[in-house]
Amino acid sequence: MAQVEQSGRATSDPAARKTILDEVKKQDVKFVHLWFTDIEGHLKSFSITPAELEDALDDGMGFDGSSITGFNAIEESDMVAIPDPATFQLMPNGEIRVARMICDVVTPDGEPYGGDPRHVLRRALERMENMGFDTFNVGPELEYFLFRDDRGTETLDEGGYFAMTALDAAWELRNETIAALESMGIPIEYVHHEVGPSQHEIDMRFTNALDMADHTITYRLVVKELAKKAGCHATFMPKPLFGENGSGMHTHQSLFAEGSNAFFDPDDEWHLSDVGKAFIAGQLHHAREISAVFAQWVNSYKRLVPGFEAPVYVAWSRRNRSALIRIPLYKPGNEQATRAEIRCPDPACNPYLTFAALLHAGLEGIERGYELPPPMEQNLYKLRAEERKERGIVALPETLGEAIDELAGSELARKALGDHVFDNYVKLKRAEWDDYRVQLTPWELEKYLPVL
Repeated sequence: MAQVEQSGRATSDPAARKTILDEVKKQDVKFVHLWFTDIEGHLKSFSITPAELEDALDDGMGFDGSSITGFNAIEESDMVAIPDPATFQLMPNGEIRVARMICDVVTPDGEPYGGDPRHVLRRALERMENMGFDTFNVGPELEYFLFRDDRGTETLDEGGYFAMTALDAAWELRNETIAALESMGIPIEYVHHEVGPSQHEIDMRFTNALDMADHTITYRLVVKELAKKAGCHATFMPKPLFGENGSGMHTHQSLFAEGSNAFFDPDDEWHLSDVGKAFIAGQLHHAREISAVFAQWVNSYKRLVPGFEAPVYVAWSRRNRSALIRIPLYKPGNEQATRAEIRCPDPACNPYLTFAALLHAGLEGIERGYELPPPMEQNLYKLRAEERKERGIVALPETLGEAIDELAGSELARKALGDHVFDNYVKLKRAEWDDYRVQLTPWELEKYLPVL
């Protein structure tokens, strides 16, 4: 884990630095990609030669932050990227040996940079540790579509959920993708064709939130690069096909303290501890406020509509997949697996900001003692609006514009994101919404032009 001394000299553990330098020499690595993300989660990268790596590990590499979305303006644009030795991995299947390392971004005087999404997540984890917990484990399930190219939405197959053989045209590509991910230290535990035509899911094994955010940006790049190599296009766009299920990122979550699952209580009817209940209550309470983080695009809200397996109603359940948060059934002897699955994030989010916002919302519930409402075991899509109102069930925002209004007024979101990311994120997303809402669509022309 990269750290910063008060002198401004960015450092990591000397033994870790030496290990990386030895490995680069042993593997005859020719280039090292240094990665970080902008505040929307777009991966940024520049490369150095092994000759520069020792200095990079010691002091970081400078770059112009004014060209990165959501970073500083040009008059204060100097930034430094410090490679985290724990993230060193060889890139798969290259004739020339190339490695990658994920960076923490700091200011020229060595202070953590408030606009760095990785730092936002680190701050959330610090709050967790100060409250007595050791680990926030997450297991996201990323879905994606494969199309013929990036100019349209022609699918490769018409397979459905768990389809096999000829109905699943991309199973060989999925296998190659799994091999590439595992070669980069990302364990995979579950793989299948999803509900939509040409829709797929490859599930990473759960791990701590920081490593998982690093895994997620790596996963998205590997999926896209291997699809391109195979002559097709992979997209994590939340809703690319009208009338079909969109792509979600259902995220399993649990808190651990001293090696034990803090969510588990053997005597509770739902096997949930008071900590687990308060954590879930916190996420339900703040779900509308942080919706613009876990569903950050105009297109995200085309997925979050009733009837396509995407949850829109703020409730929890043990079995009901129409609820925002689901508690997978407890299996005796498997206490460590007790977890909460939040089903509203999509795979085009910034994972650092999303995991940070989810963690802060849960911790807020614990700190303030939020009460968990009763579970909703009915299909919420089939309840009339009056019935949902009687039961106090609210919905997520229906548009990005509504979501940004909720975010902009949220004290919890400002606490989670920090002033720099919060202010820039609201500004950026409002601009996106304003750009979208003035567009004329083919639907409007077809609907109104002949009759108005």
